[in-house]
Amino acid sequence: MKRKMKEKMKIIDGVMYDENGDAVFTKECKKDYTLLVPTMLPIHFALLKSMIEEFGYKVEVLDYRGSEVIQTGLKYVHNDTCYPATLVIGELLEAVFSGKYDTHKIALVISQTGGGCRASNYLFLLKKALKKAGYGYIPVLSFNFSGLKTQPGFRFSIPEFYDLAKCLFYGDLLMLLKNQCEPYEEEKGETERLVNFWIDKLSKEFKNKKFRKYKHIKSNYPLIIDSFAKIKRSDEVKPKVGIVGEIFVKYSPLGNNNLEKFLVKEGAEVYVPGLLDFMLYSVYNNVIDFDLYGMKKLTAKVSNLIYKFLLKKEEDIIDAVKSEGTFMPPTLFSETLKFREGYISEGVKMGEGWLLTAEMVELINKGINNIICTQPFGCLPNHIAGKGVMKQIREKNPNANIIAIDYDASASKINQENRIKLMLSNAKENL
Repeated sequence: MKRKMKEKMKIIDGVMYDENGDAVFTKECKKDYTLLVPTMLPIHFALLKSMIEEFGYKVEVLDYRGSEVIQTGLKYVHNDTCYPATLVIGELLEAVFSGKYDTHKIALVISQTGGGCRASNYLFLLKKALKKAGYGYIPVLSFNFSGLKTQPGFRFSIPEFYDLAKCLFYGDLLMLLKNQCEPYEEEKGETERLVNFWIDKLSKEFKNKKFRKYKHIKSNYPLIIDSFAKIKRSDEVKPKVGIVGEIFVKYSPLGNNNLEKFLVKEGAEVYVPGLLDFMLYSVYNNVIDFDLYGMKKLTAKVSNLIYKFLLKKEEDIIDAVKSEGTFMPPTLFSETLKFREGYISEGVKMGEGWLLTAEMVELINKGINNIICTQPFGCLPNHIAGKGVMKQIREKNPNANIIAIDYDASASKINQENRIKLMLSNAKENL
């Protein structure tokens, strides 16, 4: 099979192309190519960058902002495609067009879900856009856990995937602590400096394999938590605002117009569910697929083992936060999934699916009644599992102060912020 594939490949001007005419990222490319990655979670991606570089790659996480990204995305992506695709592809193309890089020595990395969401098609949309712009020789790499569209020079072993997961553990913890300290810090910027200190320290530790062992990772949790607990904070009572929604606009400053910073500036404390919850949600869906739809039994068994494994790792983070006692810990995913009961079926699992509903109810049960649901244009699952259940959530939870904010290429940032200010006004009155 591999021999037949090799026979179909062609080399033109030193670039290898597969049978579909797509540039191939060979093992030789790994030596001197730079991987360009669109940003989503600044803390998590900084740690992931450091870890991937330890695997022998050169990585740069992009941070392009502004209307140029949107306009470039609209130019090269069909306008009916979802807003996150417009932004991600627009950001990658802006990097290609910038003149900052040797375009013959870069590869673009994009995530692929493998499900029914349009995110599964980002890879092909990006390749089409590159060819249209005259850069079809740039390899596009799919980052996924489904074995989709593998490239010979871009593959991770199971231990390497586990090392990448450890970056998510650290990232979720740092994000949680940052959001609970920053609104109250007496010395402005102290929280951000501490976050950067830990990113730098942990990145250096990744260079030594013994510090990548989970025993060491777990031993770092109390040290990290204690360092944030020492930040001098005011005892002012501020409204807590939870952010849920489509994964990209929920987390990405590019996607949500710096929503977290805006909320802090307006006198709120932000709570954002961790990325580990989304990973658990994705794995758990593979477990229930066997019962719901009669999918492969072996896949369900393997997924169940991974699910229990990750759940234990999340429990370790929660226990560490509880032991220190200063901060509000995350909710264990096995508890989160119960909150969807009475609202939405487990079978609704395209995009963020039932997790979006469950997170809103979870936040209310944590005492965080003020919720912003980030809704990007073209994301049908989120409009169903987000806006579609808000009325029912409000009926069962009269104190819920929920708004849906639409994000698209034509949306006015001022209108978005004015709607958020109105929600915050109600939150402060209730407070």
